[in-house]
Amino acid sequence: MTGAPTFERVALIGFGLIGGSIARAARVHNLAGEIVTTARSEKTRARVAELGLVDRVVERNVEAVRNADLVILCIPVGACGPVAQEIAAHLKPGAIVSDVGSVKGAVVRDMAPHLPDGVHFVPAHPVAGTENSGPDSGFAELFINRWCILTPPDGTDAAAIEKLRAFWAAMGAKVEIMTPDHHDLVLAITSHLPHLIAYTIVGTADELAQVTESEVIKFSAGGFRDFTRIAASDPTMWRDIFLSNKEAVLEMLGTFNEDLSKLTRAIRRGDGEALFDHFTRTRAIRRGIVEVGQDSAAPDFGRPHPQLKTP
Repeated sequence: MTGAPTFERVALIGFGLIGGSIARAARVHNLAGEIVTTARSEKTRARVAELGLVDRVVERNVEAVRNADLVILCIPVGACGPVAQEIAAHLKPGAIVSDVGSVKGAVVRDMAPHLPDGVHFVPAHPVAGTENSGPDSGFAELFINRWCILTPPDGTDAAAIEKLRAFWAAMGAKVEIMTPDHHDLVLAITSHLPHLIAYTIVGTADELAQVTESEVIKFSAGGFRDFTRIAASDPTMWRDIFLSNKEAVLEMLGTFNEDLSKLTRAIRRGDGEALFDHFTRTRAIRRGIVEVGQDSAAPDFGRPHPQLKTP
């Protein structure tokens, strides 16, 4: 891509899957004249420098944000408030400050009070990811055809919102704007509750005395296998998500428990018609997800399989 970059200097606070993917995509699409990042451990900073994906790797957050036009916090949501307080006095007037957290209401409440006038706060949530983490886990294509939700507080500068929208769109994302509270309710059912269920099911299997761990691993069918992928996500990040979005998660969990009770009753009573109707309705949801391009219709979720040689 030719032409001037969207931002002269981008600061990434944290360099895991999302931060690393932003750096890679910004490089590919010429969205940043300079990329500066931080990482907590010396080992991670050394690895980021070795990868050569950014212009500078620094230890201190305040050093990274100095003169940055765009600052993105790529850290667990529970750390966003303290980091905002730490960097506030060092932000460039007119800079855009954002994040990538899966919870938005708590992030707005924790960050906004610390940010000075003249700085534009546009929280964001790229609804994309894998179960992997660390500086080597990112890839430039992560955001292609995935949603990025912006949740700017009331009164946020429209030009700043548009500039960040264009940044995410240039990396391949489809961008939606909604209020923080609505975002948290939507994500509670589409992301947070499924993760909670996955953690629970895998934990239950681990605690079954009648089934050994080796049997759980050896005979893992598709359903359980896919739950283990979700349950392999970063524990620090998900601890913070559930604590920060507890009201919406508890609301969705209550609804889920009611539905689970209905299915339990249908199984106990041998009500095959109720089970069939429920499964038919939920099957349509899967088809809808595939139709809008949010997953693959390939067999076995597109997993590669060895090709058998024909005689």
